Amino acid sequence: MSSLLLTGPTWYAVDGTSERGDVLLTDGVVAQVGTVDAPKNAERVDADGLVLLPGFVDLHTHLREPGREDTETIESGSRAAAVGGFTAVLAMANTSPVTDTAEAAERILDLGRAAGLVDVVPVGAVTKGLEGAELAELGLMHRSRAAVRVFSDDGRCVADARVMRRALEYVRAFDGVVSQHSQDPSLAGPQACCHEGELSGRLGLPGWPAVAEASVIARDAMLAEHTGSRVHVAHVSTAEGVDVVRWAKARGIRMTAEVTPHHLALGTDLLAGYDPVFKVNPPLRPDEHRAALVDALLDGTIDAVATDHAPHARHDKEHAFVDAAFGMLGLETAFSVVHDLLVADGRLGWADLARLLSTGPARIAGLADHGRPLAPGGPANLVLVDPAATVTVDRDASQSLSRNTPWHGRTLTGAVHTTILRGTVTARGGEPTAC
Repeated sequence: MSSLLLTGPTWYAVDGTSERGDVLLTDGVVAQVGTVDAPKNAERVDADGLVLLPGFVDLHTHLREPGREDTETIESGSRAAAVGGFTAVLAMANTSPVTDTAEAAERILDLGRAAGLVDVVPVGAVTKGLEGAELAELGLMHRSRAAVRVFSDDGRCVADARVMRRALEYVRAFDGVVSQHSQDPSLAGPQACCHEGELSGRLGLPGWPAVAEASVIARDAMLAEHTGSRVHVAHVSTAEGVDVVRWAKARGIRMTAEVTPHHLALGTDLLAGYDPVFKVNPPLRPDEHRAALVDALLDGTIDAVATDHAPHARHDKEHAFVDAAFGMLGLETAFSVVHDLLVADGRLGWADLARLLSTGPARIAGLADHGRPLAPGGPANLVLVDPAATVTVDRDASQSLSRNTPWHGRTLTGAVHTTILRGTVTARGGEPTAC
């Protein structure tokens, strides 16, 4: 019988009230909380001054395997996830080959289990080959060992309304969810690479208008209402998009939404130097959009923070801005960015942070063993964070195989201390510890 004793952490209930005491984890579950009777041979973690939260769950991770193992593998991505405080990540389907069959989904599942640091949950493609024309094996992927519940053509919008309707009708049978990259490709040219506005005109860069996002969200909201199914808005980035999500929820439509740390904290001003590290899809937005995203987090319109972790090789990023690959790293820095931006100044409480990084994402993905409040008998998928610590991001110290982090050189307040998956420490002090 293996035991892990956490001494002196503080944890928070859903209503925001806090408790402090000891926590004993035995054989992968929470055995005792508060005053505990720990065995003498229990491994001990000094958690005085630390906050104990449910392990983080990322709804939106690109792990690149199979096909681009030079940029990331499931093992290297799992290391980055564990260091970032995550106990589960959803692996997007835009690999090569695409995760559009039951066999492909099971392969992702098995590679994640072999890495052993985080639960890697396959996301199935909505359409075959991400081509937007013919539905992929949605039912077979769900009935496979991978038990896929979330489907996405992320990186590409399911632009055909009839295809999107059929997908929503299909997944309704098993309470699945379609995660949509909400961006109408017909509203901008093929080289669109930044937010359409004054700055894009001044820089001479083709832009995506905000309406390209909001119009797809509105269409999908109506389709979700028509089918009675669930739709999830990936990486919402505009004030207009937030307005549509808020309207849909008020109407009782089964719509959820996520936002990335970089869309909360980074703005279009960073594009002035044409640095391709800041090229991301959807693009960074002006301050008024970022303010709307923060407000939507605080009022519950947005359900989750997701990283959209998108590793790239240097030779894919080091191009003229318009030609460079879209995407940024995010797994190792997500907690620190959100804490530094919103928790440190008191705008976001610890219970809210747990809702956005743990409970909300787990609920959307249907992961019953993750995002659970601390209670005896519950699964020991947890993270200890240090609100007083500071971390200066160094891209060369990343566990990822890629180096395209937008946070390089920045000092952030708040750091992940220890990550625990089923009672086993998987990362401590910025380093993975178990395989």
